[in-house]
Amino acid sequence: MARIVQKFGGTSVADMARIKAVAETVKRELDLGSEVAVVLSAMAGVTDQLASYASAAGGAHYSPEYDTVLSTGEQVTAGLLALSLQEMGIPARSWLGWQIPIRTDGVHGKARIEAIETQALEQALANGEVPVIPGFQGISPEGRITTLGRGGSDTSAVALAAALGAERCDIYTDVEGVYTTDPRIVSNAKKLEKITYEEMLEMASLGAKVLQTRAVELAMKTGQRLHVRSSYSDVPGTLVVGEEEIVEKELVSGIAYSRDEAKITLVQVADKPGVAAAIFGPLADASINVDMIVQNVSADGKATDLTFTVTKNDLERAVKTIEEKKDELEYSDLVSDLNVAKISVIGVGMRSHAGIAQRMFTALAEKGINIKVISTSEIKVSVLIAEEYTELALRALHTAYGLDDG
Repeated sequence: MARIVQKFGGTSVADMARIKAVAETVKRELDLGSEVAVVLSAMAGVTDQLASYASAAGGAHYSPEYDTVLSTGEQVTAGLLALSLQEMGIPARSWLGWQIPIRTDGVHGKARIEAIETQALEQALANGEVPVIPGFQGISPEGRITTLGRGGSDTSAVALAAALGAERCDIYTDVEGVYTTDPRIVSNAKKLEKITYEEMLEMASLGAKVLQTRAVELAMKTGQRLHVRSSYSDVPGTLVVGEEEIVEKELVSGIAYSRDEAKITLVQVADKPGVAAAIFGPLADASINVDMIVQNVSADGKATDLTFTVTKNDLERAVKTIEEKKDELEYSDLVSDLNVAKISVIGVGMRSHAGIAQRMFTALAEKGINIKVISTSEIKVSVLIAEEYTELALRALHTAYGLDDG
């Protein structure tokens, strides 16, 4: 008997009609003879609404009470799906994160899962019951409700699938799988049959909204097979698997983009040992993730301009954190820019091919698109450009790497 974890995102449970459709999807998997556990997001838009309530009440971001409010969205959908399954004659029960329990650290708003005690869920599955579990939540060492950060329901699902030894974790969303790029922008974008964990991780971290980064990291670490598929059709989706399962490795598998970038430049920073640590240490202490970094040393070698990117949501905190250290850092000016986008080409085939970056730079130059920052890894090349050129860049690169073809 196969054991499957099914995860449904916010658009998949947006109203009662969609929740009833989810119940039918669960039933189809049960009819195949599988054991099924379900993980749910909150209804689309509900988490934002709850966050606005918490803010209006004066709730401190990343606090226990803030998490108490935000976690209720998933609790509602879990209860409603369990009721819907029961109405269909299917034994089902909702389980909150603290009831399982899903144990996390104590970092509210960005908690990380440390352990899942599966005895109760194992017993429920053995009894023919469908456990319906709210994603995004757990319990801290202090016994308080925690949330895992935006998109955390994907992480909940993968962690549960790994803990339960599931054959597959099906991630149901509003698209039919993982595409070579955003099909809303590039009409020739193609759905991928399979993609490696590494490629999916790069795509998720670089702006693709299909899967949450931490969920892919966890799947890669545990070897948990993922199947990204549509809530609205029965067509096969995209399997996220180990590299050994993919025989023909594409040169470039996909092109990702992110408009969630902000650029900070520190002008005329003293070029001396310890400066980078003095800048990025406080940012790390403030839990601000820094992404792309470029340094331009002046001709006399005494000063440098240091440019880096953070998420738009972190820009204000990042600027404040650095300005508090101005006397220590001795920079002459701080310039920030919200109107940027990051474009990335990704593919495990890059490991064995030269000239990938050059093709990217040439394609962008031919369209008159200026590159502000460049970063690379073994299987990706990313550039920062003016946000207004995002769609033009995606189309140009999709063509340049032959992804438009059949």
